[in-house]
Amino acid sequence: MTDERFTPRPVAGWYMIAAIASLLFMALGCAMYVMHVTADPESIPLDQRAAYAAEPLWVTAANAVAVWVGLAGALMLVLRRKLAQPLLLVSVIAVLVWLAGLILVPGLREAISANDLAVAVVVAAITWTIFWFARHSRQRGWLR
Repeated sequence: MTDERFTPRPVAGWYMIAAIASLLFMALGCAMYVMHVTADPESIPLDQRAAYAAEPLWVTAANAVAVWVGLAGALMLVLRRKLAQPLLLVSVIAVLVWLAGLILVPGLREAISANDLAVAVVVAAITWTIFWFARHSRQRGWLR
């Protein structure tokens, strides 16, 4: 008896819309990362400057891995390549490390607002959803 959930199926009509939306989300993350690392600390509002100063290098690095590897994974989704799933798994893990940094680093935790933390949780949830989409697509045989 085979599990029919995982038998190859024709690519769903909504697949490319979801893949392009994933690519745009990851591209937005890359743009935000570039703006973050190239920002002049003197030009940042005082309330955000403390968070910027408290952010350790490993949190910034986790963010970089999350967005750039996520962009590559989303591009693989658009190109319908199996490599999308492992790349997006790396992105999810990096997002979780970044989120942990926001919560666990005392100076950073104290400097960010509840809204900033809520946005980070939503970003993590969307990144997980994109990974799930890649996994689902691979199981359905939509990636080659």
